[in-house]
Amino acid sequence: MKLKHIIWDWNGTLIDDRWLCVDGINNGLVKRGLSSITEETYMNVFTFPVKDYYKDLGFDFKKEPFEIAGDEFVKFYGENFYRANLHMSASSVLEKIRSYNITQSILSAGKHEFLLGWVEDHKLTEYFSWIKGIDNQYATGKIELGLSFIDELPYDKDEIIMVGDTLHDSEVAEAMKIDCILVDHGHINRERLEKTGRKVISNLNQVLNLLI
Repeated sequence: MKLKHIIWDWNGTLIDDRWLCVDGINNGLVKRGLSSITEETYMNVFTFPVKDYYKDLGFDFKKEPFEIAGDEFVKFYGENFYRANLHMSASSVLEKIRSYNITQSILSAGKHEFLLGWVEDHKLTEYFSWIKGIDNQYATGKIELGLSFIDELPYDKDEIIMVGDTLHDSEVAEAMKIDCILVDHGHINRERLEKTGRKVISNLNQVLNLLI
């Protein structure tokens, strides 16, 4: 395979925001008199659609709509995003890949307008030929977005690979009929990621080792 394009996930893959997501969900849990969770528990239970993961943690959507808790989380995340840093080597890896004339994009379950701001805040916009986020703030619709995006790309599917950090990224790649590498420094632990049968790595530098 001659690799021509890498599709990156954003949250957890390039940006180190697991701790912030744990803080955000704990904010909602404690407000409702529910037990807070650790990062270890989070990596064991986080899933898509995120509404299911909220239910697993005890949120009762018979008492209130999911959107109330979801909006609270989005507000908390947005107010604290400035505290999140890129994963180690993210910028240098993106630069190295660009030096090989391999194009790059972001495909995210983050709302598109938020995503553009997040990427710009970390001064990464120049690395990406396409930045694609969903049209809502509840992390739904990434598969559909991926299917429309794959038709835009001027490459054969065997010339494209996705790098993500969740089971859902594997599902999105499968729907798009492209290969996928998963990194275990994000939102899902290694044991769960390995069950997908995908190649699982521990840091972004290993992307270079595998692909370049």
